[in-house]
Amino acid sequence: MDTALITDIVSQLFTELDLPFRGDTVTPEGDVMRVDITSDTPSRLIGWHGETLNSVQHLAKSIVRSQAKLDRAPFLVLDVDGYRRMQEEKVRKVAEQKADFVRRTASRVALAPMSPYFRRIVHLHVSNSPDLQDLTTESIGEGEYRQIVLKLKNEKTIKSGEELSPVIESKEDGLENLDV
Repeated sequence: MDTALITDIVSQLFTELDLPFRGDTVTPEGDVMRVDITSDTPSRLIGWHGETLNSVQHLAKSIVRSQAKLDRAPFLVLDVDGYRRMQEEKVRKVAEQKADFVRRTASRVALAPMSPYFRRIVHLHVSNSPDLQDLTTESIGEGEYRQIVLKLKNEKTIKSGEELSPVIESKEDGLENLDV
């Protein structure tokens, strides 16, 4: 992926939208291209619960796909002054807290509904973390109500026609203000 193209597109978008920033750095992280942006007014770039940042990110993906003539949009993540990284860490931390609950009670736990990006973060964290190898994740629900269910890998098999509902430990798990 051409990092110069991504830098130019993101810079041009912020300039055209009159959103002030000092600079941006594109870093490949596996299959993700992370764009770290610095700004004196990060709240203007982030917007209410990340809405502005998400919108600019969506536009940037579409423009990069079009200009680079790609079959599908690149996995591009915009981060302003570490805002997105803080959210990612918060999601990982909540997943680890819920993992402890799952182990103690041997029941399922459903996390709050979240975006595909943050569900992916949880799936990858649980599958790649040595401390969480006894757990597995599953996405359930539809649309903006889609959520992750954490459960033990050796959970009893569900008989045909038997429904095992997710258990929700508490409503205040730290994800209620997740911005995506």
